[in-house]
Amino acid sequence: MPTVPLIPEDSDHPTVRRVFDDIKATKKIDFIPNVWRALATHPEHLELCWTRLKAIMAPGKVDALTKEIVALAVSATNGCNYCINSHTAACQKLGLTLEQLGEVLAVVGLFNQMNKLADSYQVEPDLRPRPW
Repeated sequence: MPTVPLIPEDSDHPTVRRVFDDIKATKKIDFIPNVWRALATHPEHLELCWTRLKAIMAPGKVDALTKEIVALAVSATNGCNYCINSHTAACQKLGLTLEQLGEVLAVVGLFNQMNKLADSYQVEPDLRPRPW
């Protein structure tokens, strides 16, 4: 159960209306996902979050599927059920197969374990990236 009321999709608040319309157009969907409806309780924050997400998740030097896989990996690591479902659906829409999902989640699980082991052993980094 959400801790705030979900703002109706037909809200007449101008900022909410504009952002909701843009979400539908950009994502090519016919409804407003609940996370955006919750954020709309504070229209300025809704707009800020949407603007950042839209800019960062747009294809650039990294393609849209890779960005969604990263979002899924972070969501799984953070244990966000809402985001796991949302980003899994987005990955499916972009062509990720069930077999590929299995590989992605295996990598997520492996590196969550390896990170914890390295931290627990307090291992000092000995492999570093070269300067850009």
